[in-house]
Amino acid sequence: MTGLAAGAGAGQETGWNVERDVELLVAFLNTGSAAAGTDVLVDPVGWRIWAAERGLTTEADLDQVRMVRDALRAAVGDPNGRGLGEGLGSPVRIELRGGAPVLAATDAVGAVLAAAARIAVLDQWDRVKICPAEDCGWAFFDRSRNRSRTWCSMRVCGNREKARNWRERARGGADRPLVLP
Repeated sequence: MTGLAAGAGAGQETGWNVERDVELLVAFLNTGSAAAGTDVLVDPVGWRIWAAERGLTTEADLDQVRMVRDALRAAVGDPNGRGLGEGLGSPVRIELRGGAPVLAATDAVGAVLAAAARIAVLDQWDRVKICPAEDCGWAFFDRSRNRSRTWCSMRVCGNREKARNWRERARGGADRPLVLP
């Protein structure tokens, strides 16, 4: 699958690519949407299609895959995430490729966990976030310089939340008596 050579930078002979790792992790975290009422991981066919679209194979049972996803979502701050996922995982090996050690996964869950490990090793884990909008919960990668992005999309969730807060403040102001100096 993908690999990270010890001390190697992105794009060197190992084929490691941080953007590919981010895309894989975020896509995995978003395989379920409470707001839309969808979940790729309830159907083995849907899970196989998801993995195949990314050039991955599937070996783990869906219950374990869902537990790994829920544990990873909890680890990045999902208030609805379940548990820490202690002991969950998938085989990941360290192999020598191109003269450097790389993480090599045997299936889709292993590839996701390897990607998550590489993101964490690069001190980028805190950039993986869950949108706090009540009707969203989408995972995203914060690319802002100071790591302060809150919403998956400022145009959608951020705008809705700011408009909602403004309406609440405006409504609250109408209830107060007018005081003239």
